Amino acid sequence: MEIFRSLVLRLIPLYFIVATGFVAGRKLKVDRDSIAKLVIFVISPIVVFTNVSQIEMRKEYLAVPLGFALLCSFIAVVFLALARKIGPRVGIVGAVGNLLSFSAGNANTGYFGMPIALILFGPDSIGIYILFCLGFILYENTVGFYILARGTATVEEALRRLVRLPALYAFPAAIAANAAGLKITGVAADFSAYFRGAYSVLGVMLVGLGVAEIRTWRFDWKFVLATFLGKFAVWPALVGLFIVLDRGRFMIFDEQAHRMMLLIATCPLAANTVAYATLLKTEPEKAGVAVLLSTVFALFFIPLVVAWVF
Repeated sequence: MEIFRSLVLRLIPLYFIVATGFVAGRKLKVDRDSIAKLVIFVISPIVVFTNVSQIEMRKEYLAVPLGFALLCSFIAVVFLALARKIGPRVGIVGAVGNLLSFSAGNANTGYFGMPIALILFGPDSIGIYILFCLGFILYENTVGFYILARGTATVEEALRRLVRLPALYAFPAAIAANAAGLKITGVAADFSAYFRGAYSVLGVMLVGLGVAEIRTWRFDWKFVLATFLGKFAVWPALVGLFIVLDRGRFMIFDEQAHRMMLLIATCPLAANTVAYATLLKTEPEKAGVAVLLSTVFALFFIPLVVAWVF
């Protein structure tokens, strides 16, 4: 019960930021498109570079982020195929299928997962958690972005948009800087911290801004349920299966790594979904509603999973 209370208290500020974004969109007419571009093209590459370049790359865990990137891509491709095959029967057509695919493959491991990881594993182990999450950054800025872009663009146009994505270059540059032993200290460290704070606040606020654009509150429940199927059923099932196999047969990872994997698998839809959907003009209102509802659901779902497993 104490863990549940601690988790809820840590997560409540996120919902306050979402509400602030909603009010800013409705009352102040804050431009959602400009905020999304600011996050994606200016703030995100700086955050990706500073975070990735400073992570301790522990050899025994290097396969995990790659494994998560492959799993993200696999789930996204499967959901895209399902959207093309049976989506028209339930009203999921066109670019909505691409949005579903991108959403199912991604997760809010940062804004949402990080506070929980700090409570469960402590600050000394948070570096391992961040290392695990690199797979989602890789997916989001490669396969995921391409799939989402294809919803409204040709192959050539989607690739052109992809290569203009700054984070696509920030990631390998950060890996190289990490390998070279670059340390960000002093004023540079303070500077990067400002951008991390802005990234967190604006990224979560975009969820509220996305919902604020909705004038007729008619939720696409079929789309929302499909995203929930991916995030709260398929992800936990696949990662849970791997953990069972690793415990019984492979014995590669320790118990803490298993728990981190399970936490990542239960995180809600990524808040960045709204930013990318806004940039690519792929149903950002649908994205905002789905992300918001999954974030509300996760407030109860994750503590229950944590109380059961931990």
